[in-house]
Amino acid sequence: MTIIQPRHIRSFVCRKGKKTSSQRLALENLWPRYGLSADVPLNRDAIFGRSAPTVLEIGFGDGKSLATMAANAPEKDFIGIEVYENGIGRLLKSLEKMHLSNVRIFHHDAIEVLTKCIPDNSLETIQIFFADPWPKSRHHKRRLIQTAFIDLVAKKLKKGGILHLATDWMDYAYQMMSVLSASDYFQNLTGEGQFAPRPSFRPLTKYEQRGLKLGHNTWDLLFQKEKKC
Repeated sequence: MTIIQPRHIRSFVCRKGKKTSSQRLALENLWPRYGLSADVPLNRDAIFGRSAPTVLEIGFGDGKSLATMAANAPEKDFIGIEVYENGIGRLLKSLEKMHLSNVRIFHHDAIEVLTKCIPDNSLETIQIFFADPWPKSRHHKRRLIQTAFIDLVAKKLKKGGILHLATDWMDYAYQMMSVLSASDYFQNLTGEGQFAPRPSFRPLTKYEQRGLKLGHNTWDLLFQKEKKC
């Protein structure tokens, strides 16, 4: 008898926006240089041509923040995961314009990439900024930050690695705090139950800047992996 494994609940919906001609050209011409296959395990040394601390960003949006962080930290390698082609096209254009060689991109579901492609105990940092808060109670099950996901993230980080989250949705911020504080693998770098000030190395996103002008707050969480899974 064949057992069909249930699919995980996705934290996103596939929305298709209109791509500009420059985004289409970037996807066609630059993806072979920067794109990664979600079908095979990742060999970081072969892909980047070196062994360096690696930062993984899940859901990079338009990619401006990721490109800025990569430009400011050339000693590190950055891997971005995004499901929306428009954002990928924008990031590809930025990478070419800024002549960045330390960024690669997955166009795929983050949980599947973490499970199939990322080796255990390999990442220096995982960052997730402004994930969809799914504000309605009946949709909270779609939120990315859940116990099972945090357990998966812990497996991929090195001991001493950092999980950095940020949100502008207060209810989600406190859920994140609750989930991470209950984890056996992580310790809050700011102190028990405390949110972190925005680190200077995290650029303000366009979305965040707009929210701040409207009086919205932002919550950062910085947790360190304390032991191997």
